Amino acid sequence: MASNLLKIQLHTTPTPNTKFESQLANAFSSLSSFRVHHHCHLSSSTTSVFHNHKNSSPWIKVPIRSSLPSSSPPTSKESAILQAKTCLSSTLEKPLNNTKLTNKLKRVKQPRFRVEIPVIDDSPESLSRLSFEVFGELPFKRKGSPVNILIIWPNDSYKEAALRVFESYPSCPVDHVDFSSLTTGGLSSADVAVFLAPEVKDLGNVKSVSDDFYPRPVVVFNPRWAFEEESEFGELSSFVGSFEVVYSFMGLEVKGILSKRRGVIFKCVRNGVVSGEKWSVLVEEEEGELRVISKFKARPSIGEVENVLYNLMAVNSPVTKSVKFLKDLVSNVTGKK
Repeated sequence: MASNLLKIQLHTTPTPNTKFESQLANAFSSLSSFRVHHHCHLSSSTTSVFHNHKNSSPWIKVPIRSSLPSSSPPTSKESAILQAKTCLSSTLEKPLNNTKLTNKLKRVKQPRFRVEIPVIDDSPESLSRLSFEVFGELPFKRKGSPVNILIIWPNDSYKEAALRVFESYPSCPVDHVDFSSLTTGGLSSADVAVFLAPEVKDLGNVKSVSDDFYPRPVVVFNPRWAFEEESEFGELSSFVGSFEVVYSFMGLEVKGILSKRRGVIFKCVRNGVVSGEKWSVLVEEEEGELRVISKFKARPSIGEVENVLYNLMAVNSPVTKSVKFLKDLVSNVTGKK
């Protein structure tokens, strides 16, 4: 029943009077029309350049910092990408500079992270451009050599699309493989392994590769399964649950009898500190602004979010206000509470 009442919105239609809908439309719109022009390199403070359709100047520069000044939801697809890459890079800095990860005398926990940036177009071309935006220029702080990233795609069509996107930047330290072409040599030369858009059927391979890649960090990026499905993965459920979410921005909508509310579920890890960061549920106010109505220590289920939003709708609905008014009226007349 919950799945029929709660709709995850990957795209909303912007209207001139609703700032929030414009924000979600920008953040979740297809990346197929999103162009980027920048030199690929890794540094602690970099600048990405985005196409500006509203300006006579074709490109605008957006600075990328290694720490986030706040954890507010993004206001555009560009800021969502910048937030995600900043969260991920700051979280990866510690394990990439931690010499204890190579200590063979004591088994340490493998760093496992997860990033979710929903898009309405998950075609190979669209996801390849998204991967370029996020991993082509991560603002790492790394002592010594640059960070080598290995992106593992679900199949050959995704890998080939990514190679076409990255081919103009041969100096970029990002390699691409799919599960069928993955070799031991490819794993040994990488510092970070990224599983991009894996499906449920790929989970066995994801676990096997993660085990072989130990103790170096692994990242699951935009998995193509729902959070509610993870409890049904059997022995792999605990493995999937071991990935810490460092960034997630999911749109949602709940429809009631006489009204509906839009909002987002949001998590953004600041300064690389994964523990303690809560999940926020925000809703749209009448003026279009987002307001935090609840926070959760663990990722909320659809049912939990549904209850929070329905309670909010019940308080503000015309039916509830009428019932409350009539009850007060009877109390005033009869003197009873």
